[in-house]
Amino acid sequence: MPSPSIREFAERAVDPNVVGFLHLPETSNSDALVLTHGAGGNAQAPLLRALAETFAAAGFTVLRCNLPYRQARSVGPPGRGDAARDRAGLKIAISAMRSMVTGRIFLAGHSYGGRQSSMLCAEEPDLVSGLLLLSYPLHPQRRREQQRTQHLPDLRTPTLFVHGTRDPFGSIEDLQRAIKMIPAKTKLLTIEGAGHDLGFKGKAKGEELTQGILSAFSFLSS
Repeated sequence: MPSPSIREFAERAVDPNVVGFLHLPETSNSDALVLTHGAGGNAQAPLLRALAETFAAAGFTVLRCNLPYRQARSVGPPGRGDAARDRAGLKIAISAMRSMVTGRIFLAGHSYGGRQSSMLCAEEPDLVSGLLLLSYPLHPQRRREQQRTQHLPDLRTPTLFVHGTRDPFGSIEDLQRAIKMIPAKTKLLTIEGAGHDLGFKGKAKGEELTQGILSAFSFLSS
């Protein structure tokens, strides 16, 4: 399997800035993936790095980027007022990728990053060709009554959900019900026995997971 090159990426002539890491494939399929992190992480999260490498090896140009709140603070979760600016940052990242590839743009995020990605696409249905939502945080831990589904009926972007069967932020059953609210085509890839980290446990297990996600992703990219 070819090894894509990886380089730091920064676009500081815009606000919010776009900062992250760009994975360039040896042979491009002309498509791109913007990939971002969860509330407690950053663009260097091992799952994101492994996923970016897998997709780049398959021909995608991949930008794994830090959301604006993480650029402002190296640790800690996003604040109450950060969400709109984080979505603005994702939109700028997508625009940056449009200048690099001639094909389709896909948007992906883990947990909080996925939620903001889905909210952005609900606001702008034609922004990207598809969504990859890793461990979508359907509700806060132990607060099942606080469902984060208000925007789902407005989501018209084809979406692949990847979710562990032991995720404390939403059961498979609850997620299946939520997915039915989405008028676009959807698919759910369940990871048996996995929690919010999707069971990512290092190289061997990680490659199995990321290859499985890439295979399921053909639902969006075919």
